[in-house]
Amino acid sequence: MIPNSPIPDVVPPGRMATMKQPVLGLPNGLELRPWRLSDAGVLVTAGQDPGIRQWNRLLVATPEDARQRIERMHERWRAELSAIWAIARPDGEALGLIGWGDIDLTGGSAEIVYWILPSARGGGAVAEATKRVSEWALNDLGLHRLRLCHSVANPASCRVAVKAGYALEGTMRSALLHADGWHDEHLHALVQGDI
Repeated sequence: MIPNSPIPDVVPPGRMATMKQPVLGLPNGLELRPWRLSDAGVLVTAGQDPGIRQWNRLLVATPEDARQRIERMHERWRAELSAIWAIARPDGEALGLIGWGDIDLTGGSAEIVYWILPSARGGGAVAEATKRVSEWALNDLGLHRLRLCHSVANPASCRVAVKAGYALEGTMRSALLHADGWHDEHLHALVQGDI
């Protein structure tokens, strides 16, 4: 028998828009905090880094472009479309970006996005940040399924996924266009009950 009532939203509309974006601590002493207009220079630097540009669609040419992007981050939080944090030192200096794009509150899912500056790579910060924002998305926001997708040619992101507890579900063929052409992508996921 099919019930007459519609399937309820996984996360009620308005839940995210009414909460203040939290600051989240990490075990390594770093923190995740909302981006500030004063972080514009970090976005410009990241937009010029070949390693970040290779795997991310980050095109930020000027401080004004960066400030507009930061303002859009806050607008997209209020519109419940994304939740983006700066990976930052305790003194406030931003080292990277992590968060949720493609948030679907109705269906209860989102896809993680991240990058980190070269000076902060190799210390496990992205894996720790991934664990922390995943806990927030599942336990505090109430999403059900989280995706982590990366080019099969990017083994560093594969290591992040494994360290953060994301299961490899398969390979999506010719799934994302990069500057050097179409890339196959690994699809990893974390669902309610995995952590």
